[in-house]
Parts: sequence; C-alpha cells; structure tokens
Amino acid sequence: MLHLWFLLCTPQSQGVSKEQIALIIYVIVALLLFSVLFVLFFSTFQKRKNQLLLDKVKQQKEFDEELVKTQQEIQEETLKHIGRELHDNIGQMLVMSTMQMNVAVKIVNEEAKTKVTNAAETLKSTLDEVRALSKSLNSDVIFNLGFDATVKNEIQRLNKTGLIQSSLTITGEKVNFENKKDELIIFRMLQEFSSNTLKYAEAENLKVALNYREDQLEITAEDDGIGFDIISAEKGSGLINMEKRAELINAKFKLESQPEKGTILNLVYPYRTL
Repeated sequence: MLHLWFLLCTPQSQGVSKEQIALIIYVIVALLLFSVLFVLFFSTFQKRKNQLLLDKVKQQKEFDEELVKTQQEIQEETLKHIGRELHDNIGQMLVMSTMQMNVAVKIVNEEAKTKVTNAAETLKSTLDEVRALSKSLNSDVIFNLGFDATVKNEIQRLNKTGLIQSSLTITGEKVNFENKKDELIIFRMLQEFSSNTLKYAEAENLKVALNYREDQLEITAEDDGIGFDIISAEKGSGLINMEKRAELINAKFKLESQPEKGTILNLVYPYRTL
C-alpha cells in the first residue's frame, strides 16, 4: 500500500503513466465498491434469513396455540355433551330407580327390608355422584357457578368417592377474570392433576390452595402419594395437556415430584381483571 502511494506521488520518477495511475485508482475504487456491496448484500441476506426463521417460529407457535384451542373446544363440547347425558338421561333413570326402591322398602317383609334399604341408599349415593360429576363436566354449569364454587364441588366429589381425603384452602379477595375461559382452563388443569393422583399416586390426601393476590392467582395442588422421577419419566398426554394449557393463558407451570415424596403442582396465573 505504501509502495502504491509512492507511485502515485512520484509517477514520472517511476515511469508510470497517468493512464496506468487512473486504471489503478479505478480498480481500487471498484474493489472497495464491490466489498461494500458484498457486505451490504450479506448483511441484508442474514437479516432476511433471521427474519424468516423468526416468522417460522412465530407461525409454528401460533399454529400450536390454535391447535390447543381447537382441541380444548372439542374436548369441552364432548365433556358438555357427556355431562348433559349424565344429568338428563342416566340421572333421570337413577331417580326413577330410587323412587321404585323406596316404594319397595314399604312393601317387602322385614327380612328383606334391610337389604332393599341399603340398595336404595346406594342408588341415592350414585345419583348424587352422577349429578356432581355432570356439573364438573359441563362448562356451562362451571361458568354459572364460578371458579371457586366449581373447585369446592370437585373437592366434595373427590371426598365422596372414599378414595382420598381432599381439602381446599382459599386466601385473599376473589378476583374476577376478564376471560371466563381462563377459569375453565385452570379448573381442567386441577381436574387433570386430581385424576392422575387417583389413578397413579396411591395417595391418601390431596390439598388444594388458591391464593388471590393483587396481580395474580397462585394455585398449589399437593398429594402425599408415591411420586415419580420427573427427569426419567415419560411425558404422557395429561402432563403435556397441562403444560400446553398453561402456555395458552400465559401462566407459569411447575410440577415437582420425587419417589415416595408425593407430587406438587404450582401454577401462577397473571389474571386480567374486569
């Protein structure tokens, strides 16, 4: 570079013509221009590539969210239909059966009366269970009752099964959510947790706590079952459903468990207020 500068400064002494100097300057300018254009092109290409990747990630996320919403809607419609069938058809059949058993109690002899009475009480308990189950499945009923009342009904239903002792603690002042569907999603997550507890945990106790804070609802569900190793455990549809539902409502989801130490669900929902 210093040699080239020397040639440009003393062209005659080096035997370099003006045409050659002009050509050299032209080549240098062309190289510089090409370099600048190449850098600009590469930079633009990288930005475009990065933007395409970001758009692809965004589109995939939107697709996943829409898929979860669609699955949620289909599931709710199915559960609503089952809930109505339980209440309207099976419920009515159980009502008629209970009435017939009560009539039978009055006309049977003393020897059979005790057995018929027990059967009538069993039918009545079954009817109560079916009604409670239909309420927990039907989203319309859940919306009408409200979140707290629905969770209370679910806890009572679990206790009536005799399979587990459940309790509910509510602290703080109740906050109404802007989106009522968020309440339903959170309730379904609690249902999923309690269902897994009954099926797999072999737990004796289930504790649920709702803590209403100024800007968020903190939920804890804890059982004293056999637990499991989260790292090595294969994710089933239940756990995946809970995680996807949490993402759908921008809630923080955390599941903790260890063998022989039970399982804890922590959920933090930043509700939007009315």
